Amino acid sequence: MGSVNRVILIIIDSLGVGALPDAAAYGDAGSNTLRSCFQTGVLNTPTMERFGLFNIDGIDFGTPHLSSVGAYGRMTEASFGKDTTIGHWEIAGVISPKALPTYPAGFPADIISRFESAAGYRVICNKPFSGTEVLREFGAKHLKTPKSVIVYTSADSVFQVAAHTDVVPLEELYRICELARGFLVGNHGVGRVIARPFEGSPGAFSRRPERRDFSIAPPRNTLLNFLQQRAFATIGVGKVEDIFAGSGISKNYPAKSNMDGMKRIEALLQENFMGLCFANLVDFDMMYGHRNDAVGYANALNEFDAWLAGILPRLRDSDLLIITADHGCDPGFQGTDHTREYVPLLVFGKQAKQGVNLGTRSSFADVGKTIADLFGLDAPIDGVSMLEEILR
Repeated sequence: MGSVNRVILIIIDSLGVGALPDAAAYGDAGSNTLRSCFQTGVLNTPTMERFGLFNIDGIDFGTPHLSSVGAYGRMTEASFGKDTTIGHWEIAGVISPKALPTYPAGFPADIISRFESAAGYRVICNKPFSGTEVLREFGAKHLKTPKSVIVYTSADSVFQVAAHTDVVPLEELYRICELARGFLVGNHGVGRVIARPFEGSPGAFSRRPERRDFSIAPPRNTLLNFLQQRAFATIGVGKVEDIFAGSGISKNYPAKSNMDGMKRIEALLQENFMGLCFANLVDFDMMYGHRNDAVGYANALNEFDAWLAGILPRLRDSDLLIITADHGCDPGFQGTDHTREYVPLLVFGKQAKQGVNLGTRSSFADVGKTIADLFGLDAPIDGVSMLEEILR
């Protein structure tokens, strides 16, 4: 384990850095989330640029930093798909050889019928939809239709249930989503059942921050389970616990926003623990990528970068900071779905080497394998350790 005993792993949800070689098979050829943010002209990320953000292979925009203070690279998604669930599983050492099921024509009639019978609510919509557009299209009908909820999906493996909190209280919405999670297994084992509460009136509906994800459990033990078995801390921030269905998480701190999550990370840096803090910052994806808001995405990166500069002096000599992403969601690309992209890899710490190009990694799982190696775990997870390349 050497002299590092804490890893701070931050997922900038959806920050892709260029289309993968197989992106065309997903309809994503030419996508590049970071480039779309850069082209707004408002991107200002000097801290991550010092880490080597624009030094990453394949990035042909921005100015490479002449003396990077960290290790940098990009990672290829080895799993099939481009969704949050399998992206995080892969980061934690589990490559998915089969994509989770998607429903481009909506869910089969028998699934909808079973949900209506179990939940006691009539389903409205049952189509792929943007989360904001579905409220414009079906929000008023939902309010006028007794005992109804809006069910929709996307290009990702999700069963989403939206309801106005004036007619379906939060706990009731969570209850019916748990019911759906219970039978959406096997061939219909979607990655996530998502509760989408909203408020407002027709023409002015808005999502509430109490979204909750009910994920399918990983198919086998991840890095988190092996760390927990050896009594290391496994702390989830944001929606990490939901993504792993609670498996392997010793402490959980939900977050209502990027800033809420960043404040939680900042507080955890002051605590004494040995192990992993695994944080997801979801606003990049939810608020900006899916809404084709490149300027908003760029400004959110600016906010994160400024916060990052502020916490660096608080890192201990025994800390290792890893920043990456779980997929892309190019706000300048056609459509509003995730995009099949490389993700960045930035590593910083007082025990880490500087100016190291980690190249193009063959899997997100290299992160999980590296952390397992760091903590001396002989864990049977996927990936190739980068520990010797990273640490002095």
